[in-house]
Amino acid sequence: MRHDARRIATPRGMPLNEPQAVVQRYARRAPSNLYNPLRPEVCRLLQQRQRVLLRLFDAAGIADAGPLHLTEVGCGSGGNLLELLQLGFLPERLQGIELLPERLATARHRLPAALRLHGGDACQAPVADGSQHLVLQATVFSSLLDEGFQRQLAAAMWRWLVPGGAVVWYDLRVDNPRNPDVRGVPMARLRVLFPQARIDARRVTLAPPLARRAVRVHPWLHDALSLLPFLRSHLLAWIEKPR
Repeated sequence: MRHDARRIATPRGMPLNEPQAVVQRYARRAPSNLYNPLRPEVCRLLQQRQRVLLRLFDAAGIADAGPLHLTEVGCGSGGNLLELLQLGFLPERLQGIELLPERLATARHRLPAALRLHGGDACQAPVADGSQHLVLQATVFSSLLDEGFQRQLAAAMWRWLVPGGAVVWYDLRVDNPRNPDVRGVPMARLRVLFPQARIDARRVTLAPPLARRAVRVHPWLHDALSLLPFLRSHLLAWIEKPR
């Protein structure tokens, strides 16, 4: 397994912890428009992911999101939380955690005041054990290169759940050869991170480089290629805590 623990040295030679290393890795990324929801392939990605998520909700017997408490780890600029509000989640029962201050500020500007937001390391967030019906993470763990920190964060998310609650997981299942700052999290790794869970995982999302090329040819080509599971680069998983 290639999830090796890594530390990035500061100029003074002191090792960074993993949250600090993530901030540094994001800081050196060039600005990109590749995941703008106005792009046709990104729009299709979001629609497909929502359809699969709704099937997972249905399989779990969730017909009304209003009573549910949900925390998103790595909420970014708030896009997923906005989507959850549209699905019927109540702002006072939602909260987000974001490490990067500029993204947290954007989320605060976009989201209702009743929706709580926390900055900094998610492992230190003020989320009570056994208080959440759902904990969402989307492409967070693939940005964590330290195995130990992955386990620490997974354990925190697991503690926050009520019995019968679930981690809702969306992340790369394979490495991105063009980006050494991310690592795929395959199904085997999910079982290591959540050994007590019942896991229902689906392959979703046509690999983004292929999706961008396909949609330029014709949207139908994108949709046709999306039907092939081996071309899907992400897992959408329902990771349920026993009652």
